Amino acid sequence: MRQRQEIQEVSRRELSPEAYASLALEVATAAAAVLMRGYRQRPAPTQKAKHDLVTEFDLASEALIRERLSAATPELGLVAEEGGGEAKPLSWYCDPLDGTTNFVHGHPFWCVSIGLLEQGIPVAGAVVAPAVGLAWTGYEGGPALRSSEPCAVSETEELEHALCGTGFPPDRRTAPSNNLDTFARVQKVVRGVRRCGSAAMDMCLVADGTYDAYWERRLNAWDLAAGAAIVRAAGGTISALDGGPVNLNVGHIIASNGRVHAALQRLIAPETETET
Repeated sequence: MRQRQEIQEVSRRELSPEAYASLALEVATAAAAVLMRGYRQRPAPTQKAKHDLVTEFDLASEALIRERLSAATPELGLVAEEGGGEAKPLSWYCDPLDGTTNFVHGHPFWCVSIGLLEQGIPVAGAVVAPAVGLAWTGYEGGPALRSSEPCAVSETEELEHALCGTGFPPDRRTAPSNNLDTFARVQKVVRGVRRCGSAAMDMCLVADGTYDAYWERRLNAWDLAAGAAIVRAAGGTISALDGGPVNLNVGHIIASNGRVHAALQRLIAPETETET
């Protein structure tokens, strides 16, 4: 057991968190270029489930990501949305196209998200949104960057002055925890709630101070890993919906500037009791 732990520690130190973030940005930028070939071309999607789409460009982006990351960091785990993968104590979690519905319809809010988790903790990440010309990076112990410029969470103190982001699950017509009741309750209190259609971008908009907070239910680790690392680097707070430690594999999350976190969590709390 000790030898295995030592091997893992050596693997962990092969690159610094900053270097992992740089690698994630490099690979995400290359994958975004692949996706831009299909943007505004109305690609024909396949339905994985109702309202949950995949296109040939998702698959091409993921193939590039797998090839580049596997070559650069073969000792790490790699899990991606379309092909799954093997998780290890230190693993990449990748969404090759977050916001596929937006992409299919020609809407500009979509991105490539590549994040690194160590024992479930966000270590580094990059999110590239080429249609709006933005990229975010962040890493453990370092700054968060928005298109190469330092960024930080907002200083909004009161929830009624907050602009928030959220989203809804693909099976929102039938899912009991579809976030609709919470949305209605929060909308009555805050300055506004936006639905972007890309969880990774929503997290980054918290990190750069555009949103004061964001919450969502039933996401996956590949949706959140990069954005969570960037929010933490920007000085923000992430938690589960009940205020406890977040499990990115469960996907119930609040991300905020920290100042409005508790107030938002109290608004969300009535619907957390029945969720797992």
